[in-house]
Amino acid sequence: MAERSLRGTNLSTLSLETEDNIAFSERQIVRYVCEQGHVSELPFSVEADVPGLWECGTCGAEAKLQDGPEPERKPVKHQRTHWDMLLERRSIPELEELLQERLTLLRASRGEKPRRKRSA
Repeated sequence: MAERSLRGTNLSTLSLETEDNIAFSERQIVRYVCEQGHVSELPFSVEADVPGLWECGTCGAEAKLQDGPEPERKPVKHQRTHWDMLLERRSIPELEELLQERLTLLRASRGEKPRRKRSA
């Protein structure tokens, strides 16, 4: 009973359970290789689905499954910018007209004379 005493142990990190009568699943060692040539060996259960990509433990880059199929890449979604969202609401001629209106108001508030339209 003395070996199972709770006094002086950290219950959050130590387990008092023994590994007696436990059947562990069969393991397989899977190798991943990154572009830098680093090899990572990881144990997986024989029944587990092995991922095609893994983060390299040395450099943090993507490592591919050695001698495995090419991993499926998810399509990268285009990030919409403010300009893209603006063009969804207004056309270029509308935007040019709004710009001219705002410039006219700005110049009027500064007390400037109206400018002539430039020809292109």
